[in-house]
Amino acid sequence: MKKAGILIGSVAALLAALFFMLTTPVDHTPFYETSYFRESSLLMDSLKRSVTGTTDSVKAGFAQVSITPGLNSPVDLPAEGKFRKVPLAGFGSRKGRGATGIHDSTFVKAVAVAVGRQRVIFVGADLLIMPPNLIDSVCLLLKKQGILREELVFSATHTHSGVGAWGPGFLGKQFAGEANTAIQSWLVRQIAEAVTSALNNLHPAQIGYGTFRAGAYTRNRLIGEKGIKNDDFGYLVLQQTGGRKAVIGSFSAHSTTLGAGNMEISGDYPGYWARRMEKTSVDLALFLAGSVGSQSPVGEGEGFEKPRYIGESLADSLREYLPHTSLSSQVQLTAVTLRLPLPAFHFRISSQRSLISAVGKKLMPEPQNPCLQAIRLGQMVWITTPADFSGEYAVQLKNNLAAKGFQANISSFNGSYLGYIIPDRYFYLKEYEPQTMGWYGPSMGEYTMDLIRQLTELATSH
Repeated sequence: MKKAGILIGSVAALLAALFFMLTTPVDHTPFYETSYFRESSLLMDSLKRSVTGTTDSVKAGFAQVSITPGLNSPVDLPAEGKFRKVPLAGFGSRKGRGATGIHDSTFVKAVAVAVGRQRVIFVGADLLIMPPNLIDSVCLLLKKQGILREELVFSATHTHSGVGAWGPGFLGKQFAGEANTAIQSWLVRQIAEAVTSALNNLHPAQIGYGTFRAGAYTRNRLIGEKGIKNDDFGYLVLQQTGGRKAVIGSFSAHSTTLGAGNMEISGDYPGYWARRMEKTSVDLALFLAGSVGSQSPVGEGEGFEKPRYIGESLADSLREYLPHTSLSSQVQLTAVTLRLPLPAFHFRISSQRSLISAVGKKLMPEPQNPCLQAIRLGQMVWITTPADFSGEYAVQLKNNLAAKGFQANISSFNGSYLGYIIPDRYFYLKEYEPQTMGWYGPSMGEYTMDLIRQLTELATSH
C-alpha cells in the first residue's frame, strides 16, 4: 500500500508539473500598456496620414453565385460543385456528419459600390463564418485583378446549417467537419466570382439607408433580461438607374433556429428573409450577420417554421420602410481598414490559467490577417469586425455615432475569426462565450472598442 501511495503521489506531482508547464496565468495587463497596443497606435497614425474621402456620383453592381453543393457524388468534382460528403458547419455535436439533403439553396452574394475612384464591395455568404484560410486565398486571387483587401467588406449569414469542411485544426474539425480541399477550392472560386461579377455589373445608381426596431426577434442569451441587446435592423438600398435594385440587410441574432438536429443545407432565417425580399421587392437581397455575440433568435414554430417566421417577418417590416427611404445619386465614401495586432492567443482551461499559445495554436491555427473596418456612405457608417461581436458593444457604438448625426451598422465575420469579442466584465462568467471562445484575454473587448472608436472618428471626419 505504501508503494502504491508513493506511486500515486509521484503521478500527481508529474501531472501538476505538466499542467503548469503547458499553461500560463491569465494576463491582466491593461491593453494600453502592451506591445500590441503600441503597434496598433503606429498603424493608426499611418492611417490618419493617408485616409481620404470622396464625394461623387454613385455606381452599383450586384451578383450572386450558388454555393449549393451537389451531395453524394461518387467522387469530389469541385469544378461542378459536387462532393462525396458535405459536413454541415455550426454545431460540434453533429460530429462532422454529412448533410442528408438540400432544404433551400445557398449563395454567396456581392454588392459593389463605387464613388468616383473609390469603391467597396460588400460580400456575404450562407456560411457559418467567412473562413480565414479561404478568404486569404480569395484575396490573393482578387489582388491579381487589382482588387485590394481594403476594398472588400466580408460577412456571413452565420447559418449553422451551411457548407462545412473548411476549418483547419482540431477546433475547425469540431465545428465544420473534416477538412476537404476540394470543397475549399470550390468555395474560394465561387466567392471570388461573386466579387468580380458585381464589379462587372457597375451602373449609375442611387443609394439610401435606414433602420427599424425589431426587438421581438432577438434576445440577450448571455445574461437574459438584465442585458442590453442590439435590436435594430439596419439596411442599405441601391437602385441602378433604369435597372436592378439590391438591399443589404443586417440583424443581430444568431442563425441557430434549426438546431443541431437539422442535417439539411439551409440558410436559416436569413435565407427566408432574402427569398421574401427577392420575390416581392428587390432583385438581390444580401444579409450580413450583425453583432450576434450574446444574441439569439426569438420566434414561433417548430422545425423550419421558426426561421420562416423570423425571416419573413423581418422582410415584411423592411418592405414597409423601403418606399419611404430617401435615395441619392451622390454620396460621400470614406473607407478605413486597420490590420488588427493581437494579444497572445490562449484557450482558457480554468478561471485563472490558459494553455500556452504554442499548444493553443495546435488546436486551431491563429488567423493571420484580422482587420477592423469603418466605411462611411453619406451619414451611414458600416463597421466590420472579425468575430462574433457583442450586441452590447454595438449599442454603445450606435449611440456614440447617433450623437454625431450618423446611423451605424456593425457586422461580424469580416474575413477572419477571433472567437467572441464581448464586454470585459463578462470574462469570468462560466459561460460558453467568455470561457470557451474568449481567446485573447480579459482586455480584448475594450482594446477592440478603442480601435473602432478611432476608426469611426477617421471615417466621419473626412
